[in-house]
Amino acid sequence: MSDKRSQVPYIHLLRHKSFLNLVFLFLIQSSNILVSLVAMPVLIRVVGVEEFGRINLAFSVILLFNVLVGFGYNLSAPKSIALNQGNIQALSEKVSEILWSKLFLAFTSLLIIGILGFVFGFFEDFLLVLWWSTVLLFSEATTSVWFFQGKERMQWVSVINVFTKLAYLLLLVWCINNPSDSYLSNFLLGSTALLGNVGLLLFVNFSMNIKLIWPKFPPIFRSLKENVLLFLSSLASHIAINGGLIILSFFASAAVLGPYSIAERIAMVLRMAPVLISQAVFPRASILYYEENRKFFSFLAKVELATLAIGVLIIVFIQIAAPFIITLLAGENLENAVLFLKILSFIPLVSGLNLGNMLIILVTEQKKVLFNSTWVFSVYMLTASLVLTQAYGGVGLAVALISTEIIIFIVTTILLNRKKPSTVSQFYRALFSSHSYS
Repeated sequence: MSDKRSQVPYIHLLRHKSFLNLVFLFLIQSSNILVSLVAMPVLIRVVGVEEFGRINLAFSVILLFNVLVGFGYNLSAPKSIALNQGNIQALSEKVSEILWSKLFLAFTSLLIIGILGFVFGFFEDFLLVLWWSTVLLFSEATTSVWFFQGKERMQWVSVINVFTKLAYLLLLVWCINNPSDSYLSNFLLGSTALLGNVGLLLFVNFSMNIKLIWPKFPPIFRSLKENVLLFLSSLASHIAINGGLIILSFFASAAVLGPYSIAERIAMVLRMAPVLISQAVFPRASILYYEENRKFFSFLAKVELATLAIGVLIIVFIQIAAPFIITLLAGENLENAVLFLKILSFIPLVSGLNLGNMLIILVTEQKKVLFNSTWVFSVYMLTASLVLTQAYGGVGLAVALISTEIIIFIVTTILLNRKKPSTVSQFYRALFSSHSYS
């Protein structure tokens, strides 16, 4: 047996829970991206460009409210689940607490949208589409990705996600036949996701013996209070990541905006690489930090190096394949889009620089460090984007986004080192050491 293992020294990594978590998270995200790419031309062909714009605008509004519904639980919940894996009672209490908290926030968001739309006249041009899109609030509230991520059993979520997305595509083709049906687009997306999420919650309840406990308001408000800084950090990140294109629209013509939009969409997909790695290894990192502290730093260093290596490979690939990728998606070789994509290909590498810091922040619950660093990076991003976009257009915006990732790494390292100097120094010693802790 030992001889066989020595012949393939890395084969055991393929069975490692963190690696499998990464694979299944990748399957979830890749299926989501594929479905959006397929659904886009189908919708445009049936409802037209103008109505598709309303669908997209309603979806963007819901995404902003979903930051409120999520309330940072995607960052805090996996750790709680990972550390209580063997305690059914504790898991039942934690799952119930998070689920009821998110449902409370979903109903609150629904009420806010209703008041803004029907009382104060907001969203007038797309209110019907937006109101039917609110089912997405409840699909976000009932998602249990954080639970399975903490349990390191992502296969169930990935399977259900694929089936719900296929159901959405079939219903999209079947139900939307003319522009007047446009209000059903986001509704179908949210409804199929909601049904899948309810099915997973039933599986958790009956097959894993995790019981839902009737809500009690003190634990819910305590849970929300604990996550306020994570919510504000998520809000700042959402504004920063999704604000660049809006800023570019102030200064650039459609001839620049279109090519940049294509390149940015691809870049945001590539940027998911360090995010997915972070989500996949977070539960294992939490367990190691509390149970095998020395191995934690070795593990973190290996993850950081692997992330940076992937970032380098992405840059090399995009520098070579950018013209082909743009031609494949746009139907023609847009030189501006190729240039933008080549610049933006550096984002996964520079964002990967901060992966180790982020995992330390989450594992050690340094919420104030995360809050302060995120808002610094948001303010810098908005300022740099305005200045550089006004001066250099799309190229300036791309450079601003890359420099923002570098700034957040520097600021986070400084702030984290003030709070956890020993932890930071041990991590960087492990990262730059020629050997790892055993």
